[in-house]
Amino acid sequence: MRQYFFAAVILFLSACNNAEKKDTPVIAAEKQSFFPVTNYLKGQIYEIAEKGKFPIKYTTVNNKTDSVILNFEGLNELFKDFLHPEIDSANLTSLFKETKFLDQTIDAFTFVYDPQVTLPDSVQLKHWDVYIDPQSSKVKRIYMLKSINDHKTLQLTWQSNQWCKITTIINESADSSRIEKEEKISWDY
Repeated sequence: MRQYFFAAVILFLSACNNAEKKDTPVIAAEKQSFFPVTNYLKGQIYEIAEKGKFPIKYTTVNNKTDSVILNFEGLNELFKDFLHPEIDSANLTSLFKETKFLDQTIDAFTFVYDPQVTLPDSVQLKHWDVYIDPQSSKVKRIYMLKSINDHKTLQLTWQSNQWCKITTIINESADSSRIEKEEKISWDY
């Protein structure tokens, strides 16, 4: 799985650096090539089970935290909201645009994905970011934002090989929102 990931990142980054020939006119816009976020998350989930460490989930509601040890079978269910729709280069390119840059303040190649058209009601995914370490070319972090309905938003922050946090936000009005629940899952202990 890692071999495919590194190959994809290297191809992606090398495609960004290819120089155009001076005598060849540009005819069409470059086809977008999205980072395969869903495959990456599935690979991380698989690695958690492979390492044999049981993840610990810390749930915070109203400033009170409870913890529980998770079993491996429940991980796909826990992360299901962020595994669909499939984020890769085969879909979503007509709905989202990619912006990429080297962010020196956080020392990461940053890939930002925002809607380029008005999204249909069936698309809950609203935004995502991928942060890649410029020295190792490994993913440092992934951030995703999904709107479940008009009143509920989910945020995922995935710190590679360490932990992730799912934040459930209740949108009470256009100007007011509150955190209903935070679930932090740690597997690097």
